[in-house]
Amino acid sequence: MTASLRDRLDRLSPGDRRLLIALSGLAILALLTGIGGGTGVALARAGWIDLIPETGYQLLTLHGVGIFFYWLYLVQGAILLALAAIEAGRGLAARGLAWGGFALMLGGMALSLGAISGGTPLLYNGNPELAEYELGRLGVFNAGYILLGLGLIALPAAGVATLLAAVRRAGEFSAVGFALFAWAGFLMVTGFALVYVFAPGLLWALGLGGMPANHSTNWHIVFHNMHYLPLMATVIVWYVLMQELIGVKSVFGARFSKLVFAAYLVFVPPTSLYHMFLEPDLPGAVRIAGSLLSLFVSVPTLTAFLIIVASLEVHARTRGGRGLFGWIRALPWREPAMAAAGFAVVNMAFGIVLAFVLIQAGLAPLLSDTFFVPGYFHFFTVGTVSLSFLAALALILPALTGRGLAVPGLARFTPHLATLGLVAFGGAGVAAGYMGVPRRVIDAGYGGDAPALWPALMGWVAGGGLLMALALATFAFSVGATLLPGRATVPSLPQWDAACASRPGTAALVGPLAVLVIVIGMYAATAAGFELMRALPIEAAGGGHAH
Repeated sequence: MTASLRDRLDRLSPGDRRLLIALSGLAILALLTGIGGGTGVALARAGWIDLIPETGYQLLTLHGVGIFFYWLYLVQGAILLALAAIEAGRGLAARGLAWGGFALMLGGMALSLGAISGGTPLLYNGNPELAEYELGRLGVFNAGYILLGLGLIALPAAGVATLLAAVRRAGEFSAVGFALFAWAGFLMVTGFALVYVFAPGLLWALGLGGMPANHSTNWHIVFHNMHYLPLMATVIVWYVLMQELIGVKSVFGARFSKLVFAAYLVFVPPTSLYHMFLEPDLPGAVRIAGSLLSLFVSVPTLTAFLIIVASLEVHARTRGGRGLFGWIRALPWREPAMAAAGFAVVNMAFGIVLAFVLIQAGLAPLLSDTFFVPGYFHFFTVGTVSLSFLAALALILPALTGRGLAVPGLARFTPHLATLGLVAFGGAGVAAGYMGVPRRVIDAGYGGDAPALWPALMGWVAGGGLLMALALATFAFSVGATLLPGRATVPSLPQWDAACASRPGTAALVGPLAVLVIVIGMYAATAAGFELMRALPIEAAGGGHAH
């Protein structure tokens, strides 16, 4: 019988454990920092607290930098190295390189967050046009991102070395090993892209070059990879969680799983064109090509979703699950990690439906500078990716430290509450976007001059955002408590009977039906968007920078 993830992590050397604990702890700190910034912005937009614009934009920058850059990429590094180490069976190879990557990312986080503390807010894309008279701050900010990029080259390189060592011993990649290898390669490419995008701004700040002329275009490309890479990582996390929590492997076999993970490398990079739909000089043919290509961006995620749900359904039905949805009750929902993964799947469905609207060349110029973007985007960053990564840490950290989650009974309800808040935040945010509420304005009421509906929608955004933030922070504190000394020993996970095998001919209906519902939802959301845009009294064409 294959050893559990917990047992294999428990066998790692003290040096490997210290590195993984340090990465995870820094990631959770970045998450909590970003949550604080985002909560302040949401409350200010609703008029519940009064902030001067500069402070509001500093909090917005803190939110984006803390979560989108450092939380999402530090935690990916921690999970990747943890899974690679146990895949090899002998711990990490090139441990010095991994520690060097951690040091670079730590330094980058210190510089990036330090540059936010005063002066003109740069927003999380470090727009050089905002820092023309504050080149010193721009230099520090960009240096932080460059260090992050270098860390994203070094850290995954240690993961690659570890995985190759495993292949030399086993003779081939397992399905998870192949996915980790592709994930590590994507992380390294993203690291190179970060250096490429932000080095010109640093050179300008140092007086060694001119103002970056193509920052916006380059940013769109790197943002696209950074947008979808966490989704690929999330699918890998789901795959591992289902094996650990339930003992379920893909009913389609390891070879098909490898093809799905490889599909991310094929479908994601060419589809970045839709991020440029706001560029005024983008040719019409390129806009059409961007829309068509972007139809494929959800292919690997939906396919992996289908594999996981179908595999769960087949295995649950062999344990007596009956009815169309009755089998779902057989899953171990009392485990916080399972609850988080389950709601992450639900939130991903909402996110994919809404994301489809923004790949339409006719709608993107009208919606990309509205609150539609944060409304839909949080279904991915919070509801799908962050919940999934916290679920992974909820299994990894107790195994590394020997200490259990704090208040696990409460922790298992936090994904429910986070999703409830997210539905309020995202639903009101998407409606606000359709109504024309701008996304980067701190006072959405415009001192009482805005349409009456705008403040009401922002009130729902603030209320939902506050619930979402408190639930996510509670889950993060529960997981992070495993890093504190003096906590109780971690209890063992309940396991399904490993001898329970799938019966031939067992049907899996919910996965295909869910994909059908998602596709119908995509077209319905798009049609609603076009109808609402036609109803507007003034035709608007966006003039900012998408994302």
